[in-house]
Amino acid sequence: MTNLRLGLVGYGLGGRLFHAPFIAAAEGVELVGAVTRSPARRAQLAADFPGVPAADSLDQLIDTGVQAVVITTPPATRRELVLAAIARGVAVVADKPFAPDAAGGQDLVDAADAAGVPLAVFHNRRWDTDMRTLRALLRTGELGRVRRFESLFDIDDPSTIDPGPEGGLLRDLGAHVVDQALWQFGPVQDVYAALDWVERPEGPTDAGFTMTLRHESGVVSTLTASKANHAEGRELRVYAERGSYHSAMSDVQFAAVLDGRRPVMEGDAWGFESEERWGTVRTAAGERRVPSERGAYQDYYTQFARAVRGEGSLPVTGAEAVATLKVLDAARLSDRERRIVTLRWDQPAGCLAETGQSSG
Repeated sequence: MTNLRLGLVGYGLGGRLFHAPFIAAAEGVELVGAVTRSPARRAQLAADFPGVPAADSLDQLIDTGVQAVVITTPPATRRELVLAAIARGVAVVADKPFAPDAAGGQDLVDAADAAGVPLAVFHNRRWDTDMRTLRALLRTGELGRVRRFESLFDIDDPSTIDPGPEGGLLRDLGAHVVDQALWQFGPVQDVYAALDWVERPEGPTDAGFTMTLRHESGVVSTLTASKANHAEGRELRVYAERGSYHSAMSDVQFAAVLDGRRPVMEGDAWGFESEERWGTVRTAAGERRVPSERGAYQDYYTQFARAVRGEGSLPVTGAEAVATLKVLDAARLSDRERRIVTLRWDQPAGCLAETGQSSG
């Protein structure tokens, strides 16, 4: 099997820590170049991946013969780079936020479809350790029908919030937690949201949120996150007909990367939570700890490479990312108009239902 020749567009925090280590550990993929003009980042690339060349532009990178690119530049530049890569006929992984809204995301999907180019979106947190553990537990049927799901994700790091009307935490971390909820429990019918706003020189910026999603399956998800309240923590709770599940696992993979560890070095030992942080199931039969499943962002890239070769589906499709964006659009509308927003999945991506109960 010939490895997929893949290039990174951007070698900042995201490219260096969230993409490159996992590309290196994936099967059937080879990192063959990165676009960065910063001398400091070029030096870091040479230290991290000796022999992997730096390019000045997307076109220069593609001219070296790459078959796919990962667009991990700041959100303001992402759309034009994705469209340029599609026009050159190379497969694309677009970082999130995929687009500022669902209509913009649909434009990118339509362009990729028209060109016959595979387009995936980097919603890698489906491969988080806690999400994989929850997925495996729910598949056993031990808890029965799920009624409620709660996800809390607080990070004490306000400096990493993209400021202004095109940024905010909802588009950033919100894209991940909404995608996780959709992946676990299916499409959403109603959205109610409240956003926490802070003033920045670039304009008002949302720095935290609470969303309540009513899924078509009947599950009600409550998603809460902040980056500006000096809070730190990750929790999942599931309430179901036969009992409950609570998890307070850490952000295992990112913490390991920050600590200098790499999945290519640890192999099958990568991505497991320590036993003292395992989640707990409680039912009429008592309580038990739930062993950690393996989280592995590299599996995203392994699946992407197979899909580009025609051997399976993309890990996260553009259409799935547009569905997430539609929920985020509804959350912004709900916050602005202080009402429940009902989604219409039979309408174009930019359309939201105008019916909904006011919160007063």
